[in-house]
Amino acid sequence: MDGSVYKEYQALLRGRVVEKKEKSFVNNSLDILPPDLNYIELPFRLDIENRPRQIYDEVHGKTGITLWKVLSYHRCEPHICSQKVLTRVLFVPKTGRTHQLRLHAMHEKGLGVPIQGDRLYGERLPGERLMLHASLLRFTHPQTKKSVEFVSSAPF
Repeated sequence: MDGSVYKEYQALLRGRVVEKKEKSFVNNSLDILPPDLNYIELPFRLDIENRPRQIYDEVHGKTGITLWKVLSYHRCEPHICSQKVLTRVLFVPKTGRTHQLRLHAMHEKGLGVPIQGDRLYGERLPGERLMLHASLLRFTHPQTKKSVEFVSSAPF
């Protein structure tokens, strides 16, 4: 590894997400997109009047890139989800922007469905938590130069 950090997250999204058919994508920072992953690429920035919320901004925003795929669908009670379904998604962020995964999930130019329990970009019901979990972290140890990996199953 070249000192970069590789991360995977799992999230439950409040609604149904459908994977896009078009998967070919070439980007200098990504090379060729892995065939089983989709991508989101959106420019966004801090909403100065509503901190710490981030907003989509094609002019002044900095680009965030996330690879993603649907892992599974789960039944959801009608009082929690209007579509009666939760979508479990794998996110692989290629950039590390503040609230990147949360914004990419909820924005209409992203997945269009907020993460369950997201009070900034969706809705948090009483007793609910943000259903976003870092499930894998891999990097090169700075002293030993060996690859180190940490795995944690999502508790939801």
